[in-house]
Amino acid sequence: MAGQSKPAISPWGGAVAGATGAVLANALVYPLDIVKTRLQVQVRSDGKGPTDPNTPVYNSTWDAITRIVAEEGTAGLYAGIHGSLLGVASTNFAYFYWYTVIRTLYTKYAKPTGAPSTTIELSLGALAGAVAQLFTIPVAVVTTRQQTASKADRKGLLSTAREVVEGPDGLSGLWRGLKASLVLVVNPAITYGAYERLKTVLFPGKKNLKPWEAFALGAMSKALATIATQPLIVAKVGLQSKPPPARNGKPFSSFIEVMKFIIENEGVMSLFKGIGPQILKGLLVQGILMMTKERVELMFVLLLRYLKAVRLQQLRSAAQRATQSIAPAAPLKTSN
Repeated sequence: MAGQSKPAISPWGGAVAGATGAVLANALVYPLDIVKTRLQVQVRSDGKGPTDPNTPVYNSTWDAITRIVAEEGTAGLYAGIHGSLLGVASTNFAYFYWYTVIRTLYTKYAKPTGAPSTTIELSLGALAGAVAQLFTIPVAVVTTRQQTASKADRKGLLSTAREVVEGPDGLSGLWRGLKASLVLVVNPAITYGAYERLKTVLFPGKKNLKPWEAFALGAMSKALATIATQPLIVAKVGLQSKPPPARNGKPFSSFIEVMKFIIENEGVMSLFKGIGPQILKGLLVQGILMMTKERVELMFVLLLRYLKAVRLQQLRSAAQRATQSIAPAAPLKTSN
């Protein structure tokens, strides 16, 4: 099987493979998602301490993990996981579906002589990401609220969504951070653009990657994307979570306002807070995602081939039975 080339997969096949890989990867590293979100939303005053004595401030990834477990139990590391996995599945399904569709249309109508350039890959990925975000951002907003809420204030998925809708923004509150999210489509665009480019450079002409090769490519590409977009990621989390105590309940109106608030209160380097667990999570998630996606796509193709073969055999059997059931008419006897 290693020598076989993997044929082009349908948009649905690519979407299912991508969503499956994303759900598996995010479920495995979800505690890192909790930690990086809480590190990104916490506010320090001049880097010396919290603005609110009741608001926990974590000094590192390990400090956050140990304190969350001590205060909330192991379950605290999985707060909001159902909504998060739902969002991950829907976002990645939509992304890979539209990415496959858009890339196929580009190949069909633009008719490039070779592989798409890096600029084209980034543009195709950004367009697919923008379309996916329009449909999936409400789940991300609700999940962020669940992850940043205290154990006493934490509610279920639907109750949290209702709380957002009943807030000052109304129904549009479910799309808070949409502008930041649309800007952040450069993240998956950089990730998958870099993945395709690194794949061409490091493994030229190779169709089926080994699991470790797909993992390494996914990890490297995600690290590059995370470093480039971390300030926007931090600003997006600030938009989607409850405003810090210093805001007196007033929500941020834009990601520029979030970034300005962070710089004024914590300094420029705080735009990169939480980057440690963010990169670690990204490395593991993207590596596992692409490794799983490659395998699932191949399994999907083989399954379709098997189903087509079974269907063809059924049609042949039905045709044979129909032919046998039609006996030739006996010749008429004539009298002398």
